Amino acid sequence: MKQIAMNAILSEKDQELNDATYMPAVSIILPFEPKMSLKSEVEHRLKIALGKVEKELMFNYPPEKAMPVINKLRQVIRGLNFNTHQKSIAIFVSPLIERIFYLDSAVEEKIAVDESFEIRDLIYSKKQNTQYLILLLSSESSKMYLGNCSSFALIKSNTPQNVYTYERDMPEKATHFSDQHKHKETLTHKFVHHMDEGLSLILNAYPLPLFVLGPEKVIGHFKKITKNMKSIVEYIYGNFDNSTEPEIQHIMKPYFADWKKIKQQHTLQKMTTAMSENKLVHGINKVWAEATHKNGQLLIVEKGFLYPAHPGVQADIIYKVDLSSIHPFYIKDAVDDVIEKILKSGGDVEVVDNGALKGLEGIALIQYRSTFQEERVHFM
Repeated sequence: MKQIAMNAILSEKDQELNDATYMPAVSIILPFEPKMSLKSEVEHRLKIALGKVEKELMFNYPPEKAMPVINKLRQVIRGLNFNTHQKSIAIFVSPLIERIFYLDSAVEEKIAVDESFEIRDLIYSKKQNTQYLILLLSSESSKMYLGNCSSFALIKSNTPQNVYTYERDMPEKATHFSDQHKHKETLTHKFVHHMDEGLSLILNAYPLPLFVLGPEKVIGHFKKITKNMKSIVEYIYGNFDNSTEPEIQHIMKPYFADWKKIKQQHTLQKMTTAMSENKLVHGINKVWAEATHKNGQLLIVEKGFLYPAHPGVQADIIYKVDLSSIHPFYIKDAVDDVIEKILKSGGDVEVVDNGALKGLEGIALIQYRSTFQEERVHFM
């Protein structure tokens, strides 16, 4: 009986896949911020998208294939949630399938009519977020900037006056040269430690790639005491005390040329931090289980990683399909299904270069919590 029930489920799933593959499939990915824009503006954008899709469907497909998709799309658009606080929307429609995602990331507009749709299109349509943090250090001051490729703003400043507030905590005033040198070193150490505590708070609010600029000696102090090493993507050495903001922007320019590399490095650093906190699983089977239980904060997957599979009796178990003797009912790519699960439960997805997850089987997941596996082991 179990096998019959499972086959019924698989048959339904297989039918869905066939519908998505052999019927006209529509993908609409758009900015969608009804809370930030006039509803009429959002509706106008959707109307234009719908018009483009209808025109293309009627031109390329017979009415008996085009109209079911058009009617389904009209119905989906009428039922959209205009109370969402998300930034974008993705709509995937075929005659019998409708999938709607409200995303918390900006996207590039994409409207496509094809024989199939891929959930990975959502990931590739995300706008590149070029935001970053700059920590500008000197022996007596620090500044923190929030920036992007065109501008940045000062968000925190520790002036020389801040440094010397620590002097009153010193046991006595130094008199000899050697004592003065030691006194200054201790003062700098205390200041850098205080600054690093403030940096931790800023990184909690802005979890972005961090660049540290300053003299080699000061950065050496900073490296010894910082608790935020895993957020730093680059150290840039030099004396920037008198540098203007346009000059700092010019210094940063080369790093925007390969922003994808910086972003990937930052993603891998997040993964390392999660691993140290016991909040990382890897390998498709463990990732599938956690995604099924809505315990996925950030999915990291190599761009070429695919995994045809068939589901087990339990929803959180899958098995690899042997393509040489293919199972009659199978999941074409379990990675796409994992991506969908993560997005639906409010998580995010980053695609990295092939080989970037060496030793992690091509796919890893940062969890919201690390308790699920322990509970599962306990009850098995």
